[in-house]
Parts: sequence; C-alpha cells; structure tokens
Amino acid sequence: MSVSPEDLATKESVSFDAAAGAGQSARSMARQQFAVAAVLIVALAIPLVAKSFVTFQLTLVMVYGLAILGLNLLTGFNGQFSLGHSAFYGIGAYVTAILMDRWDIPYFLTLPAAGAACFIVGFLFGLPALRLQGIYLALATFALAIAMPQILKFGPLEPLTGGVQGIVIVKPDPPFGLPLDADQWLYYFTLLVLVAMFAAAVTLVRSRTGRAIMAIRDHPISAAAMGINTALYKSLTFGVSALYTGVAGALGAIAVQFVAPDSFTFLLSVSLLVGLVVGGVGSIPGSIVGGVFVLFVPNLAEAVSTGLAGAIYGVILLLVIFVMPSGAAGFARLVAAQFANARQYWSKR
Repeated sequence: MSVSPEDLATKESVSFDAAAGAGQSARSMARQQFAVAAVLIVALAIPLVAKSFVTFQLTLVMVYGLAILGLNLLTGFNGQFSLGHSAFYGIGAYVTAILMDRWDIPYFLTLPAAGAACFIVGFLFGLPALRLQGIYLALATFALAIAMPQILKFGPLEPLTGGVQGIVIVKPDPPFGLPLDADQWLYYFTLLVLVAMFAAAVTLVRSRTGRAIMAIRDHPISAAAMGINTALYKSLTFGVSALYTGVAGALGAIAVQFVAPDSFTFLLSVSLLVGLVVGGVGSIPGSIVGGVFVLFVPNLAEAVSTGLAGAIYGVILLLVIFVMPSGAAGFARLVAAQFANARQYWSKR
C-alpha cells in the first residue's frame, strides 16, 4: 500500500507541530520553575536585610495569602461563594491561642489542631449548605461570620476564650540556637508552611479530585451525570477551604500575639474576598498578590489621608478592577501573551 506525498506531508506536519508543542510546554514549565526558584531565593534573603517591622508585615502578607488561597479553593475552583471565612480564620486563631496559653502546647503542634478543627466545622457546615447556591449560600456564610464574634464573647465560654479581653500569647523563639530574632524565625516558619500548603493546593488542583471539583463548578449537572458525587465533593472542598483558612488564622495569632473576638468580624471576610478578586479568581499564585493588597493598600490609603482613608481605598479598588478586571493573574497572562506576540512579530521581520 503506497502513501501519497500529500499524506506524508500531513503526517510530518502533525509530528512537527506535536514536537513543537511539547518543546514549548517544556520551556514554559522550565520558566515557571525558574520563576518559583527566584522568588524563593528572594523570599529567603529578605529577613536578613529588612527591618523587623517589614519582616513582620511580610509574614502577615503570607498569612493573608494562605487564607485567600483557602477561599480560592472554594470559590475559584469549586464555585461556592462564601462570606464567612473570617469565622474559620477566627476558629484557627483561637484553637492555637487556647492550646498555647492554657496547655502550653508547642506552637508548631497547634497548626494541625487548628486545621483539623476548621476542617470538621467547615465540612459540617457544608452539609446543610448543599441545598443552597449563589446568594443564598452567601447569606448562610454571612450569618456564620456575624455570629462567630458573639459566640466567642458568650459568657459560659469566657474561661476558655477570654471573652472580650481575648488571649495574649508569646511569640516563639528560634529553635536550636539559630542566630535569628523572633520575627525572622516566624517569617521563615510561615514561609515553610506557605510553600508546603501551596504545593499541596497545586497537587490537589491537578489531580483527579481537582478535576472533579472544577467540573462541579463549570457543569454541575454534567458532573453528576458522569458519576461524580457532587454532595461529597462540595462538602470536602468546604472542609479543605476552612482548613487552609484556619491554619492561616493560627499563624496570624502567633504573629500578632493576641486574639480577641472583634478581630474576626465580617470586615475580615470582605477583605479576603477583595484579595481573592484582586489576585485573580482561580489563580493560586494570585493569592499572594491578594495578601499584599489586603495588608498594604488600607495602610497606604490611611497614610494619604486619615479622614478620607475609606474613600481613597475605594478609589484604589475601582482603579485596580478597571485596569485588571481578571485580577493580577489575568493581567499577568495578558502581558505575557502580548510579549509573546510582539516577540513572534519581530522574529518574522
């Protein structure tokens, strides 16, 4: 059986395109790995040259970035809208504070406890919320955010939670006699936890479970028809999202050295949601950009004018949304695409 020259040319073209695509994918992955390595090197070097207050601020950026990542797993990848993540942040913070203050549990052992407690609460809350979607689910989570500070102030719980006075905890010292101060050590510890949990999130999203979670977001009826247990996956996603935010709350409590009910109001939930939108819905690296926005932009607005801080913050937020409607991640992808097109254009000339 003979092969025509046209068929042979077509096969060679397909093979060439496939090889080119594989090569381009490999180069893209190599660039991503190089970028991650460069960011980690810079992150490791910052505490050695920055002031203690700057190190403390960057620690809080990572804490907020981790909390926004938890919200992103729920909203960005599973399509469930939540206004109650300040409650999970508060639960994680209080679990760590109580364990450290009342029972002298080492700070690093309180993180799994905070994550487990928030996972259980999130999973159980996700079960009745299965019947709710859209704005109705948002209202249910809004109720959780409003109720949590009042629960923490509840009289019978005061011996445990400290009531309105809150709980003061001690910032941990560096182990093994490391030549670091407390702020530097907590920065490195938070960075270690952040990298581990970001890597776990990337693995989850790329796994079969992650594809099922995103299928429920995009086409819930089709996902159910394919045999995906939508109820189970939604509840588990709610639990995992709460786990991430709870661990962030635990790290935040250790960094700030104080927890009180009024620190975890509905305004914190709104701030996390704003960080999610600014960083990019459905973008894991964008969560860090959201953390930067949540921490620094309100301070910047207040530095410009104390009396008009809210108005200035609103103007900045409007400008950011106008310039980056898809968030920082979408803006970065757009810039990269424009750069690639320009490079391709000039290479052909």
